[in-house]
Amino acid sequence: MKRDAYDLITSTASNEAQRAFESAVFGVASHRPSTGLALQTTLSADPDHVAGHALKGFANLILARSELVPIATNALADARASLTRKRGGTSDERILVKALEVALEGSFSAAAAVLDHGFENRPATFLPFKLSHSLRFMTGDAAGMLQVTTRAVDHLDTSTAAAGFVLGCHAFALEEHGRYSEALAAGQRAVALQPEDSWGLHAVSHVFEMRGDTDQGVDWLEGSRKAWSRCNNFSFHMAWHLGLLHLERGDHDRVLEIYDDEVRPQQTDDFRDMANAVSLLWRMEQSGVHVGDRWTDLSETAYRRRTDTTLIFAALHNLAAMVAVGERDGVAELVSQIDAKALGTDEQSRVAAEIGVPMARLLAGLDAPADRQMIDRMVANLTKIGGSNAQRDFFVLALAKAVGAGGDNAAVSRIGEIRQRLKADDQLFKSIERSVGTNLST
Repeated sequence: MKRDAYDLITSTASNEAQRAFESAVFGVASHRPSTGLALQTTLSADPDHVAGHALKGFANLILARSELVPIATNALADARASLTRKRGGTSDERILVKALEVALEGSFSAAAAVLDHGFENRPATFLPFKLSHSLRFMTGDAAGMLQVTTRAVDHLDTSTAAAGFVLGCHAFALEEHGRYSEALAAGQRAVALQPEDSWGLHAVSHVFEMRGDTDQGVDWLEGSRKAWSRCNNFSFHMAWHLGLLHLERGDHDRVLEIYDDEVRPQQTDDFRDMANAVSLLWRMEQSGVHVGDRWTDLSETAYRRRTDTTLIFAALHNLAAMVAVGERDGVAELVSQIDAKALGTDEQSRVAAEIGVPMARLLAGLDAPADRQMIDRMVANLTKIGGSNAQRDFFVLALAKAVGAGGDNAAVSRIGEIRQRLKADDQLFKSIERSVGTNLST
């Protein structure tokens, strides 16, 4: 048995495999593009590296693409076979494999619980901690994130390799609860301990954005560009935050430049890249910015994924891209697919039923909530769609625009009141309110 630099106990006998796996875990923590290669090296050095197979499974599953589920399933089979050949492996390995099994059964929340319970005596063991954090992020479980990160911080040795990364996750969990001063302090400490902690950098940028501190936010992101620009496609997301800050400042030319060069430099179909691009373009258009033909590649990508409802968060962004260009057939098919998903029994099926279906109809222009209770319920349920408060704000704004289109000033004001519990008032929401006033006066 070997205990690696991130406190995981594995059954590997290969020093090369252990070093490569530590590099892979560092890559996960710092969002480095070298993570995949490090994982391949791990499994080449030790084909029965149980944790390596488990991480491969989670890495594919978290991408939320239907065609990658078989790869994750095969990784689980490989992990199980490796456990058998390693005579049951270690307790840490068995917990990782069990969590992957539960995640593949359709419940990220239950998989996170397996990880939390399995490592309750060593809550700062980084890989299971980070996987749990990621799974809870994808299910919108901010309360679970904060509970887990608080426990890890309480047990944290700040001299360990993972200390800054753990604090960065804690900063993000605090920010999602509106505890901005604490989040700012935790995030800054995280980055001081580990300058490569892009998630900690990200948490601090959230604080500035949600507070409406645009100048500080721009300075923070530009000052840390050297770190986050080395990331994988997470750099696109960091640039998205930068674009939002410049949009609030009214620097539309700079926003377009950031979009072209840093948010959408590649026409990928990764759902995270699509979410960045779709929500930023939508905000630009609502702000009166002419975006040219930038919707074209997004709508074409979305059309190719019109039957994939693996993650409702992703499906709704794809839907918005097709709505933007009037792709009626694609919109109709995806709305139908979300309706069908809602009839299932797994976790994302429940998300589809509770928020996916009504939000899809709203984005498609088929319906809008008619009363205060329905509006409150939609906003309250939005957390279940996953992502961050900043990402879900796209749906809040779309909801406000939809009810405002009917001239319902009271409903828009109600949404604004709910929104202000976490986010400072901004120019875009004010413009939506003004458009309602115009509708009411005509």
